[in-house]
Amino acid sequence: MIDVTEIQPGVDRFQVRKPMPPAQFDALSREILALKKKLNAVILAHNYQVGEIQDIADYVGDSLGLAQQAAKTSADVIVFCGVHFMAETAKILNPNKIVVLPDKDAGCSLESSCPGPKLKALQDTNPNFYTVTYINCSAEVKALSDVICTSGNAVKIVNAAPKDRDLLFVPDENLGSWVMEQTGRPMTLWKGNCYVHVEWTHASISRIRREFPNAPLVAHPECPKAVRMLADEVCSTEKMVTYCKQAKSPQIIIATEAGMLHRLQKECPDKQFIPAPTDNCRCNECRFMKMNTLEKVLDCMENLGPRVELSPEIIQRARLPIERMLEISARP
Repeated sequence: MIDVTEIQPGVDRFQVRKPMPPAQFDALSREILALKKKLNAVILAHNYQVGEIQDIADYVGDSLGLAQQAAKTSADVIVFCGVHFMAETAKILNPNKIVVLPDKDAGCSLESSCPGPKLKALQDTNPNFYTVTYINCSAEVKALSDVICTSGNAVKIVNAAPKDRDLLFVPDENLGSWVMEQTGRPMTLWKGNCYVHVEWTHASISRIRREFPNAPLVAHPECPKAVRMLADEVCSTEKMVTYCKQAKSPQIIIATEAGMLHRLQKECPDKQFIPAPTDNCRCNECRFMKMNTLEKVLDCMENLGPRVELSPEIIQRARLPIERMLEISARP
């Protein structure tokens, strides 16, 4: 178990989350691994999950990697340690498998910002809209979309979009704005955002950069433009791992949800990761991601619930734009 703790001169002690006692972790993990074998289950975990969950998962990654893993798994049961829309994506790609989520209330501010009926009403105003939808949305919204994207492939997806169509990008306006900067393609942007990433400001990032002038800053594209402008690299969480492995600096400032620090510290043990502070605190966590716990993982496997269930119609319609994304992502 890794206790992600940063201690620097002039900087207060920062601890993402007190780690579970080793004996408790060992006992729970043994039960979970035994159940996994019995159920022929796979455990998928997002980079923002608590460290204990990341440590027992079969795969830890970003939304694109998780979708790819879900699409090819041979497991009978998918234990999805993330938020609700991610588990829905796994169910869409595996309609005949059991998909369970440790906490059914683990939602997402981006998903809730874009209800299906409101999106449909906007689409009806322009028959030429081609809807590019960030994967952080409900199955209903995916079913209304032409293609899905993640932060890791959004630029590639938009570059592949039909040139004669008017692009509508939903629901993250910050990611959409960044994609427009990278591609030069105009898009109509839905007014939604990740409540975690918009907590970073130009002022808070400027302060940490002054404290650590030699440390590069890596930021997620869900951050506001004022933050992205101060970053040395703007990328998805998966690409953050690659960047940090290749970076020569021993210190790197990270502007994304705090769970990412656990994986970065495991994969780059020789580097120190400095969490970018907000104006309010040094620990910027997603309350939804942190609703899942190791105890809930065990419980959902023992009870095979809460299960993610979707209608056959929604699955059929939502699957097409997801498969289109996976096909484009696989292109050289």
